[in-house]
Amino acid sequence: MSSRFITFEGIDGAGKSTHIASLTARLAAQGEVVSTREPGGTPLAETLRGLFLHSGMDPLTELLLVFAARRDHLQKVIEPALAAGKTVLCDRFTDASFAYQGGGRGMDLAVLSTLEQWVQQGRQPDLTLWFDLPAEVAAQRRAAAREADRFEQQDLEFFERVRAGYAARAAAAPQRFARIDASLSVAEVAAQILAVMEQRGW
Repeated sequence: MSSRFITFEGIDGAGKSTHIASLTARLAAQGEVVSTREPGGTPLAETLRGLFLHSGMDPLTELLLVFAARRDHLQKVIEPALAAGKTVLCDRFTDASFAYQGGGRGMDLAVLSTLEQWVQQGRQPDLTLWFDLPAEVAAQRRAAAREADRFEQQDLEFFERVRAGYAARAAAAPQRFARIDASLSVAEVAAQILAVMEQRGW
């Protein structure tokens, strides 16, 4: 299988992690697969992730921090893996920045676009699986699963803005995005993902 860059997006509690693991196992039968995440994926980026999730900061600092982590991640993990013909599955990428910092925080989208160009040098995912879920359902799932980080502590209105941010990104790049109805059962969500992969011959 030739290299593919597949990202998993959605608000906290949408169930991405479960399906990244299963898709990694499925694609590993076809070739080498790298499973990674953002913020994170390298020692430096994981350190920045800790600050990002648990330290108070203003929205611009937050935005710059996540793009700094992304640059290191691209240089040290994503680009080398793709160049070697591997498939990369990534839990969040730049769409999350547009959704959380752009939609949720209200940051200027032109600033995000500039950072996207500088940091990524044209690199975009081949496929983005958007796990779409109402904010109130996601909140119920998070409450039952884990202690909230500083993002997960945000109110429903914040997450509705984030969801709208994802919807805007999907509308702008329909050839790249595949909307997954994350309100369904694990088996039904997995079937949606499989259908998307089959449509692309993957």
